[in-house]
Amino acid sequence: MNTKDDERRHRILIAAADLIGHYGYNKTTVADIAAKAGISKGAIYLHFKSKEEVFEALLIDSMFKFSASWFDAVEADPDGGRISRMYLNMLHALDDNPFMSVIMRKDPSILGNYLKQPNNFFEKQQSSGMREEFIVLMQKAGSVREDLDPAVTAHIMDIFSYGLIFIADYKNANDIPSTDKVIQGIADMMEKALTPPGGGSSNAGKRILRQLYSSGINDFKNSMNEK
Repeated sequence: MNTKDDERRHRILIAAADLIGHYGYNKTTVADIAAKAGISKGAIYLHFKSKEEVFEALLIDSMFKFSASWFDAVEADPDGGRISRMYLNMLHALDDNPFMSVIMRKDPSILGNYLKQPNNFFEKQQSSGMREEFIVLMQKAGSVREDLDPAVTAHIMDIFSYGLIFIADYKNANDIPSTDKVIQGIADMMEKALTPPGGGSSNAGKRILRQLYSSGINDFKNSMNEK
């Protein structure tokens, strides 16, 4: 695609995110997206075959932006390879990406009939949470305590991540501390609970994340290409 096509595709996804986020998948039409983007309905079909494809592109775009934002934050952080700092940067990236909340919640009020589509995004995607493999590698690198069960540790870290998304469904907003304070609190707990004496090597942690990030991106692309 040329620069003009890229810019138009970007406008389509921005418009789709705004409309679907506000009205939901069911009530948003291709015509609505075109009007919001300031282009013709026919121009939408130069990029996407259907509303479903627009929405999937939006979900995929959000996943890539989230992953890239997290990875870049870890790389820029001198201590980013430490488990607590990785987790802190991940939670900040999650909080900065509104559609990641939609992806994690599988919110039927937003996703609507899309969830009934065969071979949809969520069926093709396995859990995007913390991986046991990652914890094992961090233990081997001396960046996570060796006495911890990797599967249980990864699951507990997922509980914190998903809890950050879902807690507003169960508590009054006035009783919830600011997101920044909660994220910092979780990171502090991770530092105390998971890190071995001495803290481990940040560089070793970054090398592991680079390896998994690269292979994860390739696996994600392959899973989305499978029909």
